[in-house]
Amino acid sequence: MPFETNQDVLNWYEAQPRALTKEFISEIPWNEVRDHPLDERLIPVLLYMRDIEVLTDMYHRQMLRTPTGKDPVISKFMERWGVEEITHGEVINRFINEAGVETPVQWKEEVRKSVSSFYHAYAGLLSALTNCVGRSFTATHMTYGTINELSAAQSYRRLIEIADHPVLTRILKAIIREESLHTHFYLSVARIELNNSHYAKQIARFVIEKFWTPVGAGARSKALTDYTIGTLFGDPEGIEWIDRLVTEKVRALPGFEDLTRVTEEIARFSARGVKIDLENAI
Repeated sequence: MPFETNQDVLNWYEAQPRALTKEFISEIPWNEVRDHPLDERLIPVLLYMRDIEVLTDMYHRQMLRTPTGKDPVISKFMERWGVEEITHGEVINRFINEAGVETPVQWKEEVRKSVSSFYHAYAGLLSALTNCVGRSFTATHMTYGTINELSAAQSYRRLIEIADHPVLTRILKAIIREESLHTHFYLSVARIELNNSHYAKQIARFVIEKFWTPVGAGARSKALTDYTIGTLFGDPEGIEWIDRLVTEKVRALPGFEDLTRVTEEIARFSARGVKIDLENAI
């Protein structure tokens, strides 16, 4: 049954249990990680995924400066969302360590410091512009979030297939369960906001068509972003995967029935990424 209000969506979300509980994490067979081979070309992919997850607090702070972040329903969702996303990054980092790749003790701080000043300035400008648009920009934020959560979940599913590592599969399936809840929240609120305002629908479609890029682009290096997307989706099957499981789902939103931007951008990044070698990507 479709939700009627954003509060209805929040009520549903808060009723859902977490997948990556302390108990779940403690029961992961960490001692078995090295019993199974892990292709070294996937290490940069895991590092990229880890980094994007822990940079959630940066995105959260940016959102809080906008009308969307000041919405009590959405800000309440984002409090739990932020905790879950950072946990994803921490668990991925532990897997990387257990696989024999050492990362600095203060790796989270290093990831945050590595984000360029240009990216922060650009994000600040966008926040200022959204405040000029006001409440109508919420539909855009929620649509953007829908695409990013859908593409993140599909990235993890592709990694499960490529890596074929039982411990990693166990971890990623739990992360996907939480990402799926995030997707449903974003998608449901986006649908409500888009249906409520023709102006909001126009803004959202314009921004997605002109400015959407894969999550992490700009926050991470171009080489690592290209490498990750190229590794996961740099073949016809990968592009078809994105079109079927991400773009087509976004097309179900009001005003996005003929969307092609997501598939086209992933294909463009993938084409660049498959030409980059492992050494240059890290």
